[in-house]
Amino acid sequence: MKKTIYLILLFTIIGVNKMAAQKVFSTAFQGQASIKVFVVEYENQADLKVYKVPNQNQIGKNEGKWYFTQYSNQADKIIYFVKYSNQADLKIYFVKYANQAGWINKSKNTFIVLILEHNIEFYNF
Repeated sequence: MKKTIYLILLFTIIGVNKMAAQKVFSTAFQGQASIKVFVVEYENQADLKVYKVPNQNQIGKNEGKWYFTQYSNQADKIIYFVKYSNQADLKIYFVKYANQAGWINKSKNTFIVLILEHNIEFYNF
């Protein structure tokens, strides 16, 4: 049991440090996406505040600064925007300024790292 907890912590720490780029591609097909995203109306409803950067060189280390790519093979994350909040893995709020971007719900940060870096899939039954 201790080994399992230790390994989960180790992978989480490594994953957070490895996840440097935030290049995102928005797909029209849910089956192609790594993460299902819902855009909320109000900042306090979000897990992550996202700032869309105009240039790829402005992205940061998993801090909510996303660069949307033109092609899926250029992206680190492939996302799908869902219609309803209960369908989403992640709820985001788009902010106007880069210094406003960041995680509100830190537990979702770990969850997203597990999905992206370790190819863990979660299913709703």
